[in-house]
Amino acid sequence: MSQDTLIELTDVAVYQPDDEFSRFRYDNSTQVLSEVNMSVGDGEMVYFIGKVGSGKSSLLKLLYAELPMVEGEARVLGFDLAKLRRRDIPQLRRRMGIVFQDYQLLCDRSVYENLRFVMRATGWKNEVKIRARAEELLGSVGLEGRGDKMPFELSGGEQQRLVIARALINDPRVILADEPTGNLDPKSADDIMKLFRSIVERGCSVIMATHNVQLISRYPARTYVFRKGRMTSVASDKLSGL
Repeated sequence: MSQDTLIELTDVAVYQPDDEFSRFRYDNSTQVLSEVNMSVGDGEMVYFIGKVGSGKSSLLKLLYAELPMVEGEARVLGFDLAKLRRRDIPQLRRRMGIVFQDYQLLCDRSVYENLRFVMRATGWKNEVKIRARAEELLGSVGLEGRGDKMPFELSGGEQQRLVIARALINDPRVILADEPTGNLDPKSADDIMKLFRSIVERGCSVIMATHNVQLISRYPARTYVFRKGRMTSVASDKLSGL
């Protein structure tokens, strides 16, 4: 893997546990993807597109070590996933940002406290630096002056902006986004895409799982289609039949 390659997968198979208790066992797991080959470099935008259950989210989970490696070779941000120890998973995740469709915000804490909680959990100690970083992040995602608001006081688009700010806390080299526009109206979804584009322009790669072909057509980038247990590279202008 070259110095500029952040992620490299070779002949990877992805397994989804059939229940919570078989998460790290494979006698009760189902293969959802096979022969996955992909590399992602600095400052790239990459789309995963496919129907619900096609394996998009499972592959993202493999990349942030929610699902362990079974077959193939995978290196993510300098970590060999086949050799990754459980105690090293937090270190891997600190090098990336994760954006969820359902936000996963702390609803009993303010916007600022949501960011502060993650900073403290990832090793930030100086309260002055925490406050300054939070204000910087909120400004970068268009939430200036909203730090004292509660999540329920924000619109869906604003909540997703907060999630993106949270993902950017530790200057990740890549953001993994799972259906980040799935719960948003078209205008808010478009604003989120513009925000992701600006993040990519600053050098952070974004891998985004989506089923929204129209968004991809407006913001074209390298695209992988998930279908029948395989992942295939497809040109953005060839997606109209999906």
